[in-house]
Amino acid sequence: MTAFLTRRPDSGLGNIKASPADPSRNIDWILMTVQVVLAVGGCFIVFSTSRGRIVSDPYAFVTRQVVFGIVAAVVMVGVMAVDYEFWKERARTLYIVTVVSLVFLFLLGVASGQDRISFDLGPINVQPAELAKFTTLLMLAAFLAEERSEEVSYARFLGGLIIVGLPAVLVIVQPDLGSASVIVSIAMGVLLVAGAKVRYIFAISFLSIATVAAAFVGRLVNSYQVARIQALINPSAAGADDTYQADNAMRALGTGGVWGKGWLQGPLTNDGDIPVMWADFPFAAVGEQFGLVGCAVVLGLIAIALIRIWRIAHLSRDLLGTYLCAGVFVMLLWQTFQNVGMTLKIMPVTGLPLPFISYGGSGLIVYFAMFGIVQSVHMRRMR
Repeated sequence: MTAFLTRRPDSGLGNIKASPADPSRNIDWILMTVQVVLAVGGCFIVFSTSRGRIVSDPYAFVTRQVVFGIVAAVVMVGVMAVDYEFWKERARTLYIVTVVSLVFLFLLGVASGQDRISFDLGPINVQPAELAKFTTLLMLAAFLAEERSEEVSYARFLGGLIIVGLPAVLVIVQPDLGSASVIVSIAMGVLLVAGAKVRYIFAISFLSIATVAAAFVGRLVNSYQVARIQALINPSAAGADDTYQADNAMRALGTGGVWGKGWLQGPLTNDGDIPVMWADFPFAAVGEQFGLVGCAVVLGLIAIALIRIWRIAHLSRDLLGTYLCAGVFVMLLWQTFQNVGMTLKIMPVTGLPLPFISYGGSGLIVYFAMFGIVQSVHMRRMR
């Protein structure tokens, strides 16, 4: 009897086989359920918007998206399985690999005379810009966590600026302004949480705008991207081709009404009137097919994810975990705002995917990995 009472919890008492601090008992199931629901819903949207793209195989895109989702889930489990300190120790190596891949991609584009944003590996395309979001966050969070203070020093701020600026510039010259904006927004969020002065944040904003302006002046940005920004600023002066996608996306969103027209019943989103809708404008498909209610559900689920990430950031055992969660929080918030904003014609069309909903393997895998990091922070908050 005495032995039974003194037995440790992790040695087995009924269904309790681990101590309360064991990582396996501290998974945030609400956050995980939200991302799974979004990813599954994304597969339905991808199918409904792409089934007419390849007449001989209407399941081509959604099949690949399901495969991407399975791979992403495996990656997330792998990231969750180890302490996030593991990624801190390897942040520099991953960051260097990312920068080298971005440089190599740029050189390939120069050699071929064509802009390249991905490595074409047969049936799949790998986008280093997506990887840069993950590795830049790791490197910046690890760098800032080394200085245990309530305020970011000027020297530390400059170091963080260099860490973020290098991949951001390489992504801009691909050119991929959307992904570059995500990297910069991640940096601003992490630095703000780390205690950077407001003037430092303004400095990042100014340098980012100046870099983009220099890219336009130096003609490092494609004419179609210039046209997209002009279409937002002065749509009346833009050509019909420059506003075609956004106009039809806005129409689809507006004609869905409260309840929508039903899955596979949207004339604009199911008949190919919006090019590459499954990647760039899935929110318009949600609006036309599922109406205001469907849009509210999608945005509500993302809001729940943001609340859970914010909560985990507060519960983190150290600054590193807080910074990592802050970066994921800002990335999810900004990318959602940008994608929905370009559907509503209040933001330029940049091609940024809607998290978990849009078609694309690189983006889906990176988001699952990011959420894996957040889960790792939550699972080890008691250690």
